[in-house]
Amino acid sequence: MVESNIKFSDLVRVFVYGTLKPGEANYKKYCANKVVDVKKAFAQGKLFALPMGYPAMTLGDSQVYGYLLSFSNPRILNELDLLENYQPTRQTPENLYNRQTIEVYDPQSLSLGWAWVYLMTLEQVDQLGGYTQPNGWWSGCGLTEKYSYAL
Repeated sequence: MVESNIKFSDLVRVFVYGTLKPGEANYKKYCANKVVDVKKAFAQGKLFALPMGYPAMTLGDSQVYGYLLSFSNPRILNELDLLENYQPTRQTPENLYNRQTIEVYDPQSLSLGWAWVYLMTLEQVDQLGGYTQPNGWWSGCGLTEKYSYAL
């Protein structure tokens, strides 16, 4: 067996654009004491606000702004999967969100590499009455100046 000199990060990286962002409703419960790094970031997609008070991201060619969170414990994905109503064994339409990897960029458009993200299908967004967030930024009422993302 040949040993590789390539070292892969043991961190689990998740791009968040909604209630899991710092300052938003679910950050403290799910992320605050578990995250080891937070970076402002964006990804290609399309962002929607849903009437239930949280957003949805779909694949697309616009910029969606949020944060790249890094966690040292891979079990964070199990907790986030529960929150996002995602089960890998279900078919795509049976999940509320589906977890997949996307490339994430820093504010200067330099690649930060790949990260997990929770995406919704356009059909689900339409069924739930979602409406486009043309500036690519979503916030509930929990946004503070400290965590605002200058566009």
